Amino acid sequence: MSRKKIWVISLVLVALLAGACGGGGGAAEDGVLRVAVIMPSTINDLAFSQSMYESLLRIQEEMGGEEAMELVYSENMFVVDDAAAAIRDYASQGYDLIIAHGSQYGSSLKEIAPDFAETAFAHGTTVDTFVDEGIDNVFAYEAASHEGGYVNGVMAAMLTESNIIGVVGPIETGDAKLYVDGFKAGVEATNPDAQVNVNYIGSFSDVALASEAASTHISAGADALSGTAQMVVGAIGKAEENGVLWFGTQASQTSLAPDIVVANQVYDWTVVLDDILAKMDEGVYGGTAYVINLENGGEVMDFNPDFDLPGDVRDAADETIQGIIDGSITIPVGN
Repeated sequence: MSRKKIWVISLVLVALLAGACGGGGGAAEDGVLRVAVIMPSTINDLAFSQSMYESLLRIQEEMGGEEAMELVYSENMFVVDDAAAAIRDYASQGYDLIIAHGSQYGSSLKEIAPDFAETAFAHGTTVDTFVDEGIDNVFAYEAASHEGGYVNGVMAAMLTESNIIGVVGPIETGDAKLYVDGFKAGVEATNPDAQVNVNYIGSFSDVALASEAASTHISAGADALSGTAQMVVGAIGKAEENGVLWFGTQASQTSLAPDIVVANQVYDWTVVLDDILAKMDEGVYGGTAYVINLENGGEVMDFNPDFDLPGDVRDAADETIQGIIDGSITIPVGN
């Protein structure tokens, strides 16, 4: 049975029960799933926020479009207090699922979620659902970003000619740190002679700082770069100006610089969203922490079709992906 049919049947039953009890409202009355997402950057940031927004659009399409699922969003929610106000406002309006797409919003959910027991909330990247604090309507999700990072590192190690590779990181935490650690491990396992220079700029959003960090790497001889978070558009611009290879993550960044982007690790959050909706159909509104990875399809390696990737490099990437999935390759990551 399709996701749309399951959801509509579930809501119809809930509506009938609510009507019999003299209550009800929101989705139970019109059969529409109402979803709100709060994001730290824009829906077209070519990174973290875009990955969730595009996943939600796929869910909406699979369910039957806007008639089956209403989707609203608040973007550029850099200020946590502003995000908290948006979260509470959406909950007060009766949205069924509210996704606070950023681990920095966790403290806000911990305060707000208990006030809306029949609303499902989700946030990531983190594994904290607050169940141990008596809160049962918060889901959590994270990305095993070191896996695609490792694959990108293998390719970078094989393609570099200068044996100097640069990484532009945001803040040394969460899936950003995991990605950088995985990328470094992939390079080191493939080409021990290659030097990986990492620069954490201390910001997820400062495009200018990312651009400066990329310029520093290039001046030091780097002929391949990678990085993570929405600020990397600045680094990609510098890479394109200098003909330096780029390896992306979170969302496809190929459209920004199709001549130099080799491949991207793309987050597909539908793996998480599918299960959250299934649990909501059963009356469960939180309590589960999810991890997306190469094995469950939540992380997908997206190779730029316009980049002339040598056959041996592509073969090595494919073998690495399979090795990570079957467990024959283990990835050391830092503490």
